[in-house]
Amino acid sequence: MKKYALRLVLQTLALMLGASLLSQAQSANTAPADTIVLHGRVYTENAKQPWAQAVAIRGAKIVAVGSDAEIEKLRSAGTKVIDAAGKLVLPGFVDSHIHFMDGSLSLGRVNLEGATDAVDIQKRLREYADKHPGDDWILGRGWNYAMFGSEALPHKKYLDEIFPSRPVFLEGYDGHTYWVNSKALAMAGITRETPDPPNGAIVRDPKSGEATGALKESAQQLVAKIVPTPSRAEKLAALRAGIKWANEHGITRVHSAGGDFEELDLYDELRRHGELTLRFYIAYFLNPSQLRPQDLEAIENARKKYHDDWIDAGAVKFMVDGVVESHTAAMLEPYTDDPSTKGKLFWEPSNYKAAVAELDKRGLQLFTHAIGEYGVRTALDAYENAENLNHTRDRRPRIEHIETIAPADITRFGKLGVIASMQPLHSYPDSNALNVWARNVGPDRASRAWSWKSISDAGGRLTFGSDWPVVTLNPWEGVQTAVTRQTTEGKPADGFVSGQRLTVAQTIDGYTLGAAFAGRREPSEGSLEAGKLADLIIVSQNAFEIVPQKLAETRVLTTMVGGQVVYRADAK
Repeated sequence: MKKYALRLVLQTLALMLGASLLSQAQSANTAPADTIVLHGRVYTENAKQPWAQAVAIRGAKIVAVGSDAEIEKLRSAGTKVIDAAGKLVLPGFVDSHIHFMDGSLSLGRVNLEGATDAVDIQKRLREYADKHPGDDWILGRGWNYAMFGSEALPHKKYLDEIFPSRPVFLEGYDGHTYWVNSKALAMAGITRETPDPPNGAIVRDPKSGEATGALKESAQQLVAKIVPTPSRAEKLAALRAGIKWANEHGITRVHSAGGDFEELDLYDELRRHGELTLRFYIAYFLNPSQLRPQDLEAIENARKKYHDDWIDAGAVKFMVDGVVESHTAAMLEPYTDDPSTKGKLFWEPSNYKAAVAELDKRGLQLFTHAIGEYGVRTALDAYENAENLNHTRDRRPRIEHIETIAPADITRFGKLGVIASMQPLHSYPDSNALNVWARNVGPDRASRAWSWKSISDAGGRLTFGSDWPVVTLNPWEGVQTAVTRQTTEGKPADGFVSGQRLTVAQTIDGYTLGAAFAGRREPSEGSLEAGKLADLIIVSQNAFEIVPQKLAETRVLTTMVGGQVVYRADAK
């Protein structure tokens, strides 16, 4: 009897506890929302509920997604209401490859993007100098190789004509070649006798041996090291401007691929002061040519300190080659326009493999810049080796850029679980892509230019970004390029390697749920569903209903991060 009575008491207590927990859960589900978004065309990226009308938010998270009537039930007198007015509502966009500090600083410097030729560049530089008189450095970026015609490289003479005594340091659009004038060369002590640094080249006149003003890859450090460093206050001001600009374009998270790890304390300061309205996943840039104890110490210390929803330092970035335009990307076969070179790897393959294996064993996510087909294969080989050695699964290592690829390597992304991190706007078929890039690689390799659809069709996962400041961080220009493979003028008429066109849904996935997966954050980000972070955007037009050639005209009306509105177009 005593045992029976005890069992009866325990059963009663269990029932009471269960009822209490159920009541709490029901209360949580019916408790008023802090904010609701109504009357929208909500594209959720949730396969179980692709479309909805409304979203309810409590605190930093989504608590319900459904019809207007369903979400209205969570409304109270204190609930903030956002009327989407029939506009498209999407998960917040992620830029999966960015150099945020560099991009933020560039906002206050001379911008050469879109210039037509050397004369146009000179015009922009004169205008900038008129507004910024003095004898300090002229800094800027954005020129591309096609602006210099068949030479495809800039020359100091164009700068010397305007600035004979003021130093100039201009970054190419891709960040791999820099352009300086004679004054900057003299200040850096670069002469005929100065040797090329490892993984870099001082471009020289073939007759005189003098530097022409073009510095490839690591050679730019010869000048960069004497350029005055921005102050802490200047960096913080630049970051505030960059974050504001990102929010205006619907960006709610970025994956930094270099230049930001060294500034982690600045991002942390902004967070402590309540000024961080953009989430950061920041990779440590591991310089060639080996993994050192001091690298491991810096990586592990940062990972321990920064590992939350706002700042995460759990990744490492490698760079195994350069770029096609300057013949520094590593190819399997010689360049078509210059058969004397195949480019080269920046890492000795065995050192790179060893570093990848060690970092993979520690659970870090790895990014590898690889543009040439040999660079891509080298990265795939190293990732496969690490998986076999460490018996690891679902590490999701990434290859960044993948501008060219050998046919045999396309299927390896899916088989190995390697993420293809690509930048749609890099494939924009302007004169630089068609007259320089395609010429250098030749027609066979150009037929596999930016093969994101082939990789996806073979089971690989895609994530998209900008590489800002290489191109604008406005994702909608990238969306249009991925869908059309054409310029905004509709050229080429049949598209640049048109077989690689993606649908709007595939492309948006690359900026949302695919990007969350690529950052190992899909349980809490990337789609609009209950339990996930309330990062969302409302945009001006329905990308699924307009003609693809109008996608780049999309404007962000509202950006929300963690349940807080951080940008509204009508509040400007």
